[in-house]
Amino acid sequence: MGMQTRPFRILGIQQIAIGGLDKGALRRLWVDLLGLQPHDTYRSERENVDEDIVLAGAGPFKVEVDLMQPINPEGKPRVHDPALNHVGLWVDDLRAAVSWLEGQGLRFAPGGIRKGAAGFDVCFIHPKGNEQFPRGGEGVLIELVQAPPEVVSAFTRFAAGNP
Repeated sequence: MGMQTRPFRILGIQQIAIGGLDKGALRRLWVDLLGLQPHDTYRSERENVDEDIVLAGAGPFKVEVDLMQPINPEGKPRVHDPALNHVGLWVDDLRAAVSWLEGQGLRFAPGGIRKGAAGFDVCFIHPKGNEQFPRGGEGVLIELVQAPPEVVSAFTRFAAGNP
């Protein structure tokens, strides 16, 4: 499987989502002690999540750290278990990536491509394969995030040695 056959590029880390039963404790670590900058909040009953979005870095190279607690600790999904909930990757062509990866037998979580908490189109690679799609994230939930044009162009310039 050569690089030429892959119709998309992974550009870098877009986000890391960390869950816990007490979002305040997470915020004290990531904002108060480590100095990340508060950016936004997101709440979804359907996704059982109440999160603070904080940022490290700047411009097209900033990385979100989503500090998540469950709305209902007994409900699903269990956003706090495991504590490292998922990793989000910037991709330059989300639709091409999903189509190609499904063709390679990769399983995606239910919900398809949709708007994520930060307003970008996203979809999730399921942690485990199944009979229909035997490949998964090897135990890790992976979010593919459509990179906006400024991230794609910054990556392209950087990769060409022209930051």
